[in-house]
Amino acid sequence: MTGEGEGGGDYRFLFTLPLIPSRQGRGEWANDIQMTIKILNIIRWQDVVDILLVTVILYRVLLIIKGTKAARMLIGLGVLFLAFVMSKYLGLYTIDWIIQSLWAQIVLAIIILFQPEIRRTLAQVGEARFLPSFTTAEELRSLEEIIKASLALSNRKIGALIVIEKDTNLKDFIEMGTQLDARVSRELLLSIFHPTSPIHDGAVIIRGNRVVAAGCFLPLTLSAEISKSFGTRHRAGIGLTEETDAVVIIVSEETGSVTTATGGSLQKNVDTTSLRNFLTENFVKPQEAKK
Repeated sequence: MTGEGEGGGDYRFLFTLPLIPSRQGRGEWANDIQMTIKILNIIRWQDVVDILLVTVILYRVLLIIKGTKAARMLIGLGVLFLAFVMSKYLGLYTIDWIIQSLWAQIVLAIIILFQPEIRRTLAQVGEARFLPSFTTAEELRSLEEIIKASLALSNRKIGALIVIEKDTNLKDFIEMGTQLDARVSRELLLSIFHPTSPIHDGAVIIRGNRVVAAGCFLPLTLSAEISKSFGTRHRAGIGLTEETDAVVIIVSEETGSVTTATGGSLQKNVDTTSLRNFLTENFVKPQEAKK
């Protein structure tokens, strides 16, 4: 497209000029590259490791508090912090003074409110496994035996509390019970929880494909959110999952219903399929589940 001005000048250059970078533009681009190179030269390998560690720690903390009451408390703290920022920005001096007064006690409040989560986090860090664990064929068979035993106990309305250890070591709870070393089987679990058994009152702890203890006493949950219809057996199962990453199966002797617990949460009225899926999600690797 061409055109001439009143003076007869050709102003076709107006349409081609933006396609040619100016000296000023090229200079700014070069400055940006130089600035980026300077920033990269300043970054040390320790800084990269530092950022990765913080990222992993925050990710693990979020996984631990996910689905627990601590998550809602964390949201509440976030709202409080947002109110603090807004009070500064809007000049709400009274609210700003109140919130600043609370910050002095916020650390103590966090320790009190998040006590179960902090304890569970420290326990998991202390027992963390750096090499991946694999589910063996024997352990897969043990899971099937646990499912069969749970359903048999449910049909007979025999109360039971079965704990399956994961990454967190349950040594402290094992030492309080009767220590065993027997292969997991439906018959063994039925005999342990039979009302005439001297070790039926308490929890069975399973590690891998072995029953390592029976008649173990577990910590009771103090959560007010637990229904009053749940007895000591259910509260003990929830209490353990609040402090560790263990998986718990609870059979009610009153109704025969099967309940699963993990991470401080319950799943009631579990059937065979749900129980198998629950154990598969917690113990079987995805590639093994497909086989």
